[in-house]
Amino acid sequence: MAETKPQTIYDIARLAEASPSTVSAALNGNWKKRRIARATVERIQRIASEHGYSANQQARALRTAKSGLVGMILPQHDNRFFSSVGQCFSNEARARGGLPAIVSTRRERDQEVEAVRQLISYSVDALMLVGTTHPEELSAICRAENVPHVFVDQPCQGAPSVVTDNRGGARALAEILLQAAPDAGEADTVFLGGNADLPATSLRILGYQDALRSAGRQGRVIACGYRRAPTRDALTREYERRGRLPEVLLVNSIGCLEGVLEFLVTLPLDEVDQCQLGSFDFDPFGRLLRHPIPMVRQRADELIRVAYDHLDGGTWSRDSFDPIIVAPELILPDDDHFTRVNQPALPVG
Repeated sequence: MAETKPQTIYDIARLAEASPSTVSAALNGNWKKRRIARATVERIQRIASEHGYSANQQARALRTAKSGLVGMILPQHDNRFFSSVGQCFSNEARARGGLPAIVSTRRERDQEVEAVRQLISYSVDALMLVGTTHPEELSAICRAENVPHVFVDQPCQGAPSVVTDNRGGARALAEILLQAAPDAGEADTVFLGGNADLPATSLRILGYQDALRSAGRQGRVIACGYRRAPTRDALTREYERRGRLPEVLLVNSIGCLEGVLEFLVTLPLDEVDQCQLGSFDFDPFGRLLRHPIPMVRQRADELIRVAYDHLDGGTWSRDSFDPIIVAPELILPDDDHFTRVNQPALPVG
């Protein structure tokens, strides 16, 4: 006789040899507050997954009664791009009659999983997942709960995703910098910052290398992370190693640019003047620098609009997906208007 599928949290508690409250905390993401051992949590989650059960199983049947709550997780708030994404999401959600709920997870897998589980336990109508580190795992959790979801700034094989044209934007920026330093040698062209294991950085590196290849030149890559202090320290070591700045310096993100500027202010101005500096990510204060620098601006409003189109169109429930690429804008220091790198909302070729 076939084993009866567990119907309640008490069934899972019996199988896991744990109390119902412990099972509830493990499945809803509240286990850290309860100080439940990670091994216990993983055992409960494994048993629940094996039996096709979740704490939101009963609520899932009521999902046709919309809660109005729309969730977003993103890496951090204190970053111009991510704060713009969050603000655009909030505006769009409210314009559509929803209530936005935004959680930062610091690019940490455990925090991402916990945030998704908790938001689902609150019966969110949909989720936008921004810059996550384990997209396939998060998508599987959402699919198990039948929660519409879309990824932003992060491709995912199992769900729709909307991403900036990182490769095209980096190539366009690198070409501008190389044109301004036609005699820079291999050691004088540097890409600085980011995590080469993450899609955004890896594609920016490829775009930088595309521009070098087209110009018949070579360069270096120093992927030292996204944070200000490690970037400052990496540039300090590079300066001490070579005894001067590189002639071309393409900075991966605005957080990294803060670290670069923190080091540059310690140098004589005539040294800084010899470095062609550019940033992938935009901050309007860049135009107030002694020498305004070219920047790539990611279009947060378009990313969110296209992401919402996916949610409204129900495409999240398909089996396979190609990311949608949104063109960034290249902001040149002597232009009153921006230059768009390519046409917006292009599917990957």
